Amino acid sequence: MSVPERRPVAVVTGASRGLGAAIASRLAADGHPVAVNYARSDEAAASLVQRITAAGGTARAYRADVTDPDGVTGLVADVRRDLGPVGVLVLNATGPQPKVPVDELDWPDVAQHVDFFVKSPVLLLRAVLDDMRAAGWGRVVHIGSDVVARLPLGNSGYVAAKSAQLGLARVWAKELGPLGVTVNTVAPGWIPVERHRDVDPAALAAYVEGVPMGRSGVPDDVAGAVAYLVSAAGGFVNGAWLPVNGGSTIS
Repeated sequence: MSVPERRPVAVVTGASRGLGAAIASRLAADGHPVAVNYARSDEAAASLVQRITAAGGTARAYRADVTDPDGVTGLVADVRRDLGPVGVLVLNATGPQPKVPVDELDWPDVAQHVDFFVKSPVLLLRAVLDDMRAAGWGRVVHIGSDVVARLPLGNSGYVAAKSAQLGLARVWAKELGPLGVTVNTVAPGWIPVERHRDVDPAALAAYVEGVPMGRSGVPDDVAGAVAYLVSAAGGFVNGAWLPVNGGSTIS
């Protein structure tokens, strides 16, 4: 893999596997030194870093809870020390997403999602914003979800938090645009990754029936969208909600 000239440091949260790993690999291939953040999977994170460096990229793994203020402060300080100022922030970290019908829904069911999709982005943006302000340049990409348009039953807590995340991104885009910082949301559809290994094949087939392109997505589809928004070619895209779902939310 040929790696172009060095580009700004990218922090990708929840990057040891799944969509995060694909995004980290793509940004590294594009020349960004990548901080691979993860919460538990030491082996998976180390393996990803090894693959990136073997291909000629630059990456380091950082274990941190991005819903914890001290964890975020320590993460960004370590990245600055090892790789340099942060220019790209990809907000991908997530937690369990169980279906909870409304008659069983309680606040903790919603709060667990809010921690990942509202609290964590707020903590991380505040931690890296000085770097972006000093550079007069920055890219913030939220990994959202097309559930805010599809509204699947039993997912009201998840949908509420993802909707709030989208609201953050849109307001931040207006506030930070004058600083040279763009903020966008990539909204995948159902893209099977490791945590979906036990999914019912019939459920996946039923979902694909509603996708105009006739297939489910793959992690590289999302990574490509993120890479575009981070690149010079995407530099005038700000405040966008970009569904990566084969057209399943066309109305």
